[in-house]
Amino acid sequence: MLTVHITSSVGWLGAIVAYIALNVPVYVSNDEQAVRAAYLMMEPVLRYALIPLAAAALATGIVQALGTPWGLLRHYWVTISLVLTTFAFAILVLHLPEVEALAAVAANPTADVDRLGGDLFHAVGGLVVLLVPLALNIYKPRGLTRYGWRRAQDRHTTSPTT
Repeated sequence: MLTVHITSSVGWLGAIVAYIALNVPVYVSNDEQAVRAAYLMMEPVLRYALIPLAAAALATGIVQALGTPWGLLRHYWVTISLVLTTFAFAILVLHLPEVEALAAVAANPTADVDRLGGDLFHAVGGLVVLLVPLALNIYKPRGLTRYGWRRAQDRHTTSPTT
């Protein structure tokens, strides 16, 4: 499970970098066909790479947390990772219709793609949001949540003394 979680999480980060790269021609290219192609590729990268990898990372992260002593809500770093990952996944899913609309406009040969404006903000924002759980999962800073503290206290008071 750990291998699948790490693979999907790293894949998600890689897909975000690919999505950022697709935004480069939108901002720097004078080639209208390159800009159209970039917009047209954003939708399948989001639909077939970003969303599935995000879903896998979220699901395997939850399974990992539930199956380890870290728990899902016992430590702040796990809870914060869960919240940020869930937030990022929700934003991806909710952002899909907007990306589909951008691709539809780009597919129209008479549409002015210069007016579309790109999607760099979401991609860079997503990358920044996901770097926080990455750092938390590497360094695992101390700190129990109230729930985690109560669970630890319950274990100490119910454990037999020798």
